[in-house]
This record gives sequence, C-alpha cells and structure tokens, in this order.
Amino acid sequence: MRGTRHLPLRIIPLLALLGTLLLPVGMTLAPRATAAPAAAPAAAPVRVMPLGDSITGSPGCWRALLWNRLLSAGHTDIDFVGTLTHQGCAQAHDGDNEGHGGELVTNVADQNLLPGRLASTRPDIVVMHFGTNDVWSAVSPDRILAAYTKLVEQMRAGNPDMKILVAQLIPMNPSQCAACAQRVVDLNAQIPGWARGMSSARSPVTVVDQWTGFDTATDTYDGVHPGATGDEKIAARWYPALAALLDADPGDPGDPGDPPACAASFRAVSSWQGGYQGEVTVTNASASAVSGWTATVVPADGARLTQLWNGTLSTGADGTATVTNVAWNGTLAPGASASFGFVASTPATSGPPSATVTCTARAASS
Repeated sequence: MRGTRHLPLRIIPLLALLGTLLLPVGMTLAPRATAAPAAAPAAAPVRVMPLGDSITGSPGCWRALLWNRLLSAGHTDIDFVGTLTHQGCAQAHDGDNEGHGGELVTNVADQNLLPGRLASTRPDIVVMHFGTNDVWSAVSPDRILAAYTKLVEQMRAGNPDMKILVAQLIPMNPSQCAACAQRVVDLNAQIPGWARGMSSARSPVTVVDQWTGFDTATDTYDGVHPGATGDEKIAARWYPALAALLDADPGDPGDPGDPPACAASFRAVSSWQGGYQGEVTVTNASASAVSGWTATVVPADGARLTQLWNGTLSTGADGTATVTNVAWNGTLAPGASASFGFVASTPATSGPPSATVTCTARAASS
C-alpha cells in the first residue's frame, strides 16, 4: 500500500491566503457581530388610585374630567389604577378606580379590605373621598378618622413613600337623612387636624377642600351624588393638589434638590349676610424644605378680602388677593402645612363662600 503524502506545514498558510484572494469579486467576509446598545428603560408612569364609594366610582365622572385635565396640562405619564374598571361617563379616560358603591370606610378598615386592593394595583398616590356612607349611618367622626388612620398605615406598609390626598367631603342633604348635612360639617372640621398629625416628610397627607362652594341643590341629583356641575367642581378641586404631587415626582422618595412645590386648599369657617370668614392651608408637597410661600386667593361672586391674619395681604383691582407668609409660618418641612385666615365682604347676590386658591414655594437656602 502506498503511503499518504503530507504537505509541508509551511505551505498551508500560503494556500489559505490564496483562497482568500480568489474569493469572487463583490464577496466580502462578514464582520464580527456586535451587540446593539441596550435602550434606556422608559420611566414607569405614576400610579394614581381614586379611592372611595359611589361618589368616586358609580360612575364618578369627575375622574374623567380630572384625567383629561391632567393630560391637557402635559401630565401624560400617569396611570389611574384600581380593581374596578370603567363605570360609565361619556368622555374617554382611564377608568380604573377603587370606588365601591355603598362601602363604609369603617368597614373597609375593620375587614382589612384595602391591603389586597393595594397589592393588586401598587399606587404611588391615593386620592381619597371616603366616609359618605358612614356619615349616613351616623358613625362618629372619631371612628371615621380612626379608619382613615388604619388605611394610611396600610398604604404605607406597602409603599413607605405613598402620597395621600384626603377630601373634606362634599355636602349631603338627602330628604331621607335630615341630620346628614351637619354630620358632614362635623367630620370635615376634624380632618385638617387629623391630617397634620398623620403627615410625614416621606409620605405627606394633604387635605383638599371639596365642601366649600358645593351646593347640593344644583351640584347633586339627589342631595348626595354629584351631577355634571358637581363633577366639574370636584375635578377642579383635586387638580392643583394632584398636579403639585406629580410635578414633585412622586414615583420615588424624592430628591432634596428638586424644586419646591406646594398645594393650597380653602374652607369657609363661617358666613353671614354680606360676608364670611375663610381659611387657606398651604402644604409643602415636595421632598425639600421651603423657606417661604405665596398664595393667590380668587374669591367667587365678587367677594373681597377685607381682613387677614397670619400672612401679608396685597389685593389687585379685580379682587385677586396675594398673600405671603409672615416670619413664623414660612418655613415648612416636606409634608408640613401653614394656614392663614381672612374675612371677606360679599355682594348681596353672592352664593355660598367659595374661592380658587393656588400657591408657590421658595426653596430653603443651603
């Protein structure tokens, strides 16, 4: 058998070179594949839970108005969340919510119904108008506020950075409950003090006055549930407080370097023929301390501010009042609040006391 001939080793590299040179014209060697750079992950939307009873959820058309007002203002990175879905309302909106018709806030607390709903939806902000059915059932303000406390604690157990907006309830005046009107007043009077005690720098609790300027005769269809004008008023009251939290980036614990933000709410303390006493609360809605604030008060129906305390007043020709803090109430830690009071004169034809309030805050110097 004839032996196999082996090419000398020095010839093999030469043949490889010739093979490369003899590739057909136009053919090129494929370059080594390289991994494409990973795209930056999109920021998660801020998750907002509307929480309450039928005023929030059945159908709760103020949610549609609020949603679209936020979008129109550029807040497109939001997601309304809840275990309930769209329950009516003509205009398109994110209908997810946690407004369970007929529920009592005391029952939700006593039966521990909220933790499962929170786990399913993971909100960053809760917008809560809750307690109307409790008021109807003659549950005391102390029990209702104890339920509020438990719900806030449950919210923070799942998210220590939870931001919470709590309403002073809209008025009630149903024919079947003559005492309900005063019961709402009694509960609402205690909510600001409760909120100040519950609020923290990391998880502020902000009160939004939904009572003042709301007329059950024209803004509800049954003395309890809002009609079209009532929905407009409720959305308008939620908007500045919620927008302030969104501007402060509530999706994270907050950066002390973020610009300061604040929220303002109005309530009528008392009224009489030709005037009323009002109060405005300014809350630091940012993660950094503020060294001062300025509030703008636009009274409804031609009212004019005539006296003011705990602030410095200047009034424009159209009646718009600008109030700046005084020395002892300008510095606010995150979540902290300050209030000023005033007396306003009103024309004889004016309606219930009402005012639109906004505020700006100044950052504390480092």
